[in-house]
This record gives sequence, structure tokens and C-alpha cells, in this order.
Amino acid sequence: MHPMLNIAVRAARAAGKILVKNFDQGSPVEAESKGLNDWVTDMDKAAEQAIINTIKKSYPDHGIIAEESGTQAGKENEFQWVIDPLDGTTNYMRGIPHFCISIALLHKGSVQQAVVYDPMREELFTATRGAGAQLNGRRLRISPKVELKGAILATGFPFKMKNRLPEYLEMFSKLFEHCADVRRAGAAALDLAYVAAARHDAFWEMGLKPWDMLAGELLVREAGGIVSDFQGGHNYIQSGNIAAGAPKALKQMLAQIR
Repeated sequence: MHPMLNIAVRAARAAGKILVKNFDQGSPVEAESKGLNDWVTDMDKAAEQAIINTIKKSYPDHGIIAEESGTQAGKENEFQWVIDPLDGTTNYMRGIPHFCISIALLHKGSVQQAVVYDPMREELFTATRGAGAQLNGRRLRISPKVELKGAILATGFPFKMKNRLPEYLEMFSKLFEHCADVRRAGAAALDLAYVAAARHDAFWEMGLKPWDMLAGELLVREAGGIVSDFQGGHNYIQSGNIAAGAPKALKQMLAQIR
């Protein structure tokens, strides 16, 4: 394992211990609103700090881009760690055991290392650029699906941008008509990891942030998949609109989205 990936794994496991220890204790999880339908809990903050502390012990001069605490510049700012300490906060708050930690390492803007960790299932998805993607050490390959017919798609609703609901529902209607079924589980990073693991054939969502996408993006690419925006380009980090999947199935999906 690459040394920097090893640190990312160590950081994700440290955060996972905090999240699992405090999960579903029989009383409501305290949360505060960050915006419309957007919440942060004390566990988000504690898990994020555990990740940052672990990274800083080994790489004190690297930059940090974290969902809750923002951007921290470093002396070696060509390296940036992009962190989502709890993807699936609403699930976590409600006692639904589907959430993850997502950590990506950028070098000069390019994702080099990725970890998506589901601490409830003990599933560790990892990727190193040029070296493939793994789940608990087992090599991942994208679904061999070549068409939408019979495909299982994953998505996320635009719950923070309900003004875009008509646009989204038009996409959903077109895709649902052509595929076997659609899943909506509430954690985009895990959706992308599941695409890499061929559990889903493809995924699309609008309005995501870099920490939602970057680790999952590398997982999909290293498993042999394609990642694009809704026009088939590379503007998904800027637009927040992402589609990912097996090349031929994704091409058909994008045709319906457009």
C-alpha cells in the first residue's frame, strides 16, 4: 500500500471508531443546521478532527479541505487532503446504518489516493492512481453492463436545491423508463464506491461538493469506469453534477439525461 494511502486508511478507521461508538444510542443525535436541509452533528466534527490529527502527524505541511472546518493551507500546498468525515449525516442522525468516511489526496489538483470507509459493514474501498481499486484488498472491476436495459442505477435527490426538482424529475423519469430499477440510499461517496464494486451499474446526482465526489471518482476510474458531468465533459467538480458508470451504459444514460 502506498504510504499516503496507508495514512488515509488509518485516518478513516480512527474516524470510523468514533462514529460507530456513538451510533444509535437510543436518544436523538444533536445537530445544527448549516443551511436548507443540511445538518452537522458533533460526531461530524469529532470524526473530522480525528482525520486531520492523523494526517497532520505524518504530513504536517500538507493542505486540508474539510467539509466542516474548511480549507487549511500548508507549506506543501500542492498536496491537499479532501475530507468528508461523515457522508450520510441524515442517515446517521436517524439511526440508519448507511454512511461512510471519504478521504481523497490531491497532488497538484489530481486525485492520487482515495479511501471510502463504511465502518458499520467494515468495508474499506481504496484506490491509488494507476494501481487499481480494491475492497478489503480484493480488486474491483466495474459492471460489464453495456446498456441501460436491466441496469440498476443509483441517485441522490436534490434535497438542498428543491428549485431544481422539475429538472431532476425529468431525468429520473427518462432513466427509470429505460433501466431495471433505481436506488437512493443517501451517501454519494458510497454510491460511487458501489459503482466501482459493480453493485450499481451507474450513478448520477446534481449539486454535490468536491468532498462528496473525489474519492469515489478515483475508485470508479481505477475500477475501469467513466466519470463525467451531465454533458459528458469533465466539469463535474465545478458544476456538482456527476454521472459515473460502465462506459457503454454511461453513454446511454447521458443521452437520456441530456
